[in-house]
Parts: sequence; C-alpha cells; structure tokens
Amino acid sequence: MHYSIRHLTKFRYSAPISESFMELRMQPRTESTQHCVWFDLSIKPRTRLTSYRDHLGNLIHHFDLPGHHTQLAIKSEAVVDIAPQTLPESLGTEAWDELDALVAEGDYWEMLMPSHFASPTDLLGKLAGELEVRRRDDPLVLLRELNAGLHEAFEYAPQATKVDSPIDEALGNRRGVCQDFAHIMIALVRGVRIPCRYVSGYLFHRVEDQDRSAEDATHAWVEASLPGLGWVGFDPTNNLIVSQRHIRVAIGRDYGDVPPTRGVFKGEAKSELSVSVSVVPSAAPPSQETLEPDAAWHASDSHTDDLSDYDQVQQQRKQQQQQQQQ
Repeated sequence: MHYSIRHLTKFRYSAPISESFMELRMQPRTESTQHCVWFDLSIKPRTRLTSYRDHLGNLIHHFDLPGHHTQLAIKSEAVVDIAPQTLPESLGTEAWDELDALVAEGDYWEMLMPSHFASPTDLLGKLAGELEVRRRDDPLVLLRELNAGLHEAFEYAPQATKVDSPIDEALGNRRGVCQDFAHIMIALVRGVRIPCRYVSGYLFHRVEDQDRSAEDATHAWVEASLPGLGWVGFDPTNNLIVSQRHIRVAIGRDYGDVPPTRGVFKGEAKSELSVSVSVVPSAAPPSQETLEPDAAWHASDSHTDDLSDYDQVQQQRKQQQQQQQQ
C-alpha cells in the first residue's frame, strides 16, 4: 500500500520577529516493512535546510531563518510504501525468559528506564493493579490485553491535555489524547521490563474503522520489543495492532524526543500554531507529475500570505486522488 502524505504547519506572530531557529522531525522512516519512496520539505520564507540523523535513526532537518517575518510555514510531503505484517496470537510462557535474554544481550536501557513523560506515579500504580499489569501469560498476550484495556478505560478527548501535561492529568480524569495513551502504556510496559518506545507518525483513517483519533493531525502509538518479532506496534487510542495504516516518522523515549517542530525565535511576540495533515492511499505510487512542486506554494518565496491559495490547490489534488481510487 502506498500513501501520499502532506503536512502543513503555520506559525503566525503577533509582531515581527527577527530570527527563527527550528528542528523538524517530519520525514518518514525507512525500515522493516516501511519504505519512504519520496520526500520533499519546503519552508516559507525561503531558507537553507540542513539535516542529520540522531542515534535512533530519526532524520532531523533544521534551519536558521534570519530577517524579520510575521509568519512561518513548513510544508512536508512524502510518499511511503508499507508492506503487510502478520503476528501470532501468542508467544508461549517461555517468551518471558527469551525476552530477558534478549534484553541482557542488547542495548535497551533507554527504553526500559523511566523518562520525562513516562514515569511511575501513584495513579499509574493503581491503574496497573486494575488492569493486572504483571508478568503473566506471555508478553504478547499481556500487551494485547493492555492495549484493549487502556482503550476501554480512557476516553479520547481532544484538547483534554497539553503537549507538556504529566500523565497524572490524564490518569486522574481518565481522558486524554493519543500522546497520553502512549505515555501511560509506555510507563506500564516498562514496569514489567519490556523495552517500550514512543512512535510519532500518521494514521490513515477509514470510515469503516471508526478511529477515535483526529484525522487532520499527527498520531502517536508505542512499540515494544518482543523475542522473535522485533519491535511490534500497539495503538491504545484506537485499540489497534499497528498495521499498514500506521506511518512511522520518529521514535524516542517519549514525546519529548520526537516533536514534529521544536524551536525558538528572537523578538517579543505571541505565536499562533495551526497544523493540517492529509493522508491519501493508493494501490500504486503517484506519478512523477503528481510529485512536481506546487505552483501556489512557490509563487512567492518571501511571504506566506498566499497560503490559503496553496490549501485550495491541495484540497483539489486530494479530491482528484480520491476520485481516481474509486
């Protein structure tokens, strides 16, 4: 299955700022069953991009935008190919010993230790008892049941928390967003000595699946390392085992390692952020003509006032692609 992804981020400032420094984690990863076929990243106002890979294999772009500006727009587009993957229903009770041997031989300490957003609390301990999170059955069965248990125990509620909210806020109210679901599951899974990490990416939403997470936004889930299977993804927000609909962008200990944008600016101004995400599937990769740069985006390289025109062009393109699939 191929997916065309468009991710548009806009920053608007209440007064002119003199410089912006920013890191971006937006390029889908290539590994295992996922392959990033094509990727393009554009900034307005125009600036020079550089990139590097961190120790976890995430590709990070960064830039320094000098000069006064009141708006900043970041557009990433990608084409990703994802192959199907099947999992057994269980691994057997001997899998716990195999997991311990795997951990002893590898370097998993980052994904076993508490992290800033995924640390034990009293409320987490109560939830662990409620959901019987302990070494029982086998690791895969436990993770399947925990994935379903968190989905049932918590309400998905947009804007119920903030990006820097501690897990106790979601635990106390029993409601949150995908980031909260992921952090809670990570903390619980690490508590039984299963390496677990945070994944930032995208989810293709189908009407028939009735996903709870927001369609026009990035998504988050977790991956756990299991013997004989490698890193296996679980999406507690939607009670899904990660499949061809999940597109992986960056991995880390928690959200603090993988925000799509992170930066600072010089000046005294308030900033307003808006994000638009589009994921369109196709049985075959898009044509080269489809991947050509957008005229509306490049019509003006020094201003971002024409972004509404760009949005209209992208909406028309999305409608055309959907019509071609029917």
